[in-house]
Amino acid sequence: MAARGIPVIVVHGLWMSGLETFTLRGRLARAGFVPRLFRYPSTRASLGEAAAALAEELRGFGAGPAHLLGHSLGGLVILAAFERERRLPDGRVVLLGSPVRGSRAARAVASWAVGPQLLGSLATNELTRERQPVWRGPQQLGVIAGSRSVGMGRMLAELPVPNDGTVAVDETGIPGLQDQAVFDVSHLGMLLSAEVAGAVIRFLDSGHL
Repeated sequence: MAARGIPVIVVHGLWMSGLETFTLRGRLARAGFVPRLFRYPSTRASLGEAAAALAEELRGFGAGPAHLLGHSLGGLVILAAFERERRLPDGRVVLLGSPVRGSRAARAVASWAVGPQLLGSLATNELTRERQPVWRGPQQLGVIAGSRSVGMGRMLAELPVPNDGTVAVDETGIPGLQDQAVFDVSHLGMLLSAEVAGAVIRFLDSGHL
């Protein structure tokens, strides 16, 4: 699949405005893609609301193709969009540090008296429960995780090794994926990493990280 001119919809994670993805989006643009940030209120919306809005945006591409790239909580929004709407544009999907099986760090924060208010309804409802997702979409799915244990998550919860300081690698796996890779990056560092960006570009081009 040729890279040039294909939109890449970037779905940001919790507590983010999308600024953190600026470097990654720049690398995608220089590779010939057309990155577009999908914004949603990550602390106020429900998963269903965010997924419905994403599906509506994707339907605007018609037959496509359009790729999807989700960081952290954004990956859950992408999965939910495909669960509710199967007929979405052709393309490939990459998840970066997305705790699709649930988040130990989020469960630790949610146990505090003010934890649910800090996380917001979406993260509290979706990240704190253990999940058993299966990818059944026709699009090829790639998963990237980090192994540099630097971040607040490791101070909030006992995360198994390897982890990226917020999300453990074993929280990112999903049956049905096409390819998976672990890089020596932290949860936020993966958005700044040239190595991770290169893997994303390879996968969007070829289906291999």
